Amino acid sequence: MAASAQPPAARDAGSFRGVAISYLRPRPLGAFLLGISSGFPLTLLIWTMSYWLAKVGVDKKTIGFAFALGTPYTLKFLWAPLIDGISIPILTRFLGQRRAWLWTVQLLLVVAVVELGASDPVHHIGRFALWGAITAFLSATQDIVIDAYRIETLPDDELAQGTATNQVGYRTGDLLAGAGTIFLASSEGAGLGWAAAYALTASLVLPGAIASLWLGPGQHTAVRKSREGLATVAHFLRHNVVAPFADFLKRPGAWLILLFVLTYPVGNALGQNMLAPMLVHQGFSDTEYIAINKLVRFWCLAAGSIVAGGLIARFGMSRLLFGAGVIMIVANLMFAAVASTGHSVPMLAVAVATENFFTAISLTVFATYLSGLSNTAFTATQYALLSSVAAVGRTFATTPSGIVADRLGFTDFYIFCAFMGLPGLVFLTFMWRGGFVVESVRQKGVDAGTSPAPRH
Repeated sequence: MAASAQPPAARDAGSFRGVAISYLRPRPLGAFLLGISSGFPLTLLIWTMSYWLAKVGVDKKTIGFAFALGTPYTLKFLWAPLIDGISIPILTRFLGQRRAWLWTVQLLLVVAVVELGASDPVHHIGRFALWGAITAFLSATQDIVIDAYRIETLPDDELAQGTATNQVGYRTGDLLAGAGTIFLASSEGAGLGWAAAYALTASLVLPGAIASLWLGPGQHTAVRKSREGLATVAHFLRHNVVAPFADFLKRPGAWLILLFVLTYPVGNALGQNMLAPMLVHQGFSDTEYIAINKLVRFWCLAAGSIVAGGLIARFGMSRLLFGAGVIMIVANLMFAAVASTGHSVPMLAVAVATENFFTAISLTVFATYLSGLSNTAFTATQYALLSSVAAVGRTFATTPSGIVADRLGFTDFYIFCAFMGLPGLVFLTFMWRGGFVVESVRQKGVDAGTSPAPRH
């Protein structure tokens, strides 16, 4: 249809004003609050924890292997079918399937985060690791619920905007759990100590719970009954375990998509894992760390997420993913320059700003792409499969990061990280040429999971 023939509402929706207003609708705002609750636990487990361990004198090798606490994020597809297929007694009747799971998991997550903060990693590393693993499992489970709930409650014409606001919310939770928790714990800040800081940060489950009050119960119903009563175990396994994976793997280019999802985040995640230890090694103070790596990082991530939501329709996903991937490789080289220069606040600020602005663009497009691939009949399981594959690269490929940094030194380590960003771009190029990249979000009336061919 020609632009002149479009109704006013359609033309306004594509304008800058229309795009800006679309971010402020109730459901994208709800996705923002869900993102806050989703974003804070991983930060506590990875970046804040690595800074904590570095400050109390734990060596880089141990810090690197502590990232293995993120293993549940790589395996969450194994229990995602339970989230789709099992209802929580009583609560599901009143709240709906998604909200019942959300509130239950969040309550348990608060307990785990409080206990993690009360652990002493120097003298009681076993207890610390146990509560870290429990927190990781509950956090990964919360992600399963929130991702499925977000996809189901966002209409097709708000999926890109809702994904963008969700990413901004995720980064807000990241900021509060990073800069906020460090400020609360640090003697240069509130001086409350790590136990109190972690306990207060646990309250970040509340935004997601509040958003669920107006987002509604979601579309998914877990309990299916046959004429004789409850569905059999065989029916449950066939519908909730076999069918979601079979539905995805039968698509053209499925294995190439999985290879791309596996490799694309590795270079960036590898470099980020050792950023906090590098800053401590370079002599940056707590306040400098908060101001640059958290505050500058947050605003650049937020700006990149919002910009990405508007760029998807104009440039397509593959171009944005490729361009952002190239810039992230350059950003790792900038961190290598920071490592070789020493204590340089301006250089660190430029590197952090560049890396995080383009990381936000790539991650927002990446999340929108994965959301569009998920069949709404198996939302939790399929999105968990895709995000778990991405987490494999982030967790297992980056767990030895401390050993690599220790052997190479921080300068050569970040050069190594730059090269690790290349495989994802190669697979993206093959996907692009094969027509396996969905260039736009779900079209209204088209189920992303039921169409075997890529849509353009």
